[in-house]
Amino acid sequence: MNNEEIREYCLAKPAVTESLPFNDTALVFKVAGKMFAVLDLSEEKRGVTLKCDPERAIGLREHFEEVTPAWHFNKQHWNGVDIYGSVGEANLKEWIDHSYKLLVGSLSRKQKAELERHR
Repeated sequence: MNNEEIREYCLAKPAVTESLPFNDTALVFKVAGKMFAVLDLSEEKRGVTLKCDPERAIGLREHFEEVTPAWHFNKQHWNGVDIYGSVGEANLKEWIDHSYKLLVGSLSRKQKAELERHR
């Protein structure tokens, strides 16, 4: 997947917003004001940063050389994914879905009810 495909996939999820709160190369995707993905638009092409269950994060890092602890994030809960390596589209979509679901699962009842209105 390229940057635009990742962007479209993230934005297709209910109630997702995008912004550039840090700089003009870190495109942040949020639900209810909370981040679940950050897409690097810089020339360094670092890829995408995704929230992840801590145990799963370790397993992914051990199994895929393209998955590393996220740069500038809590390394226990965030993975960096080099989208320019051999990670397949199916894996990347699954990891984006996992990140989104983790975040949605942490929302309050009120926030979840608001999210349901966007479906």
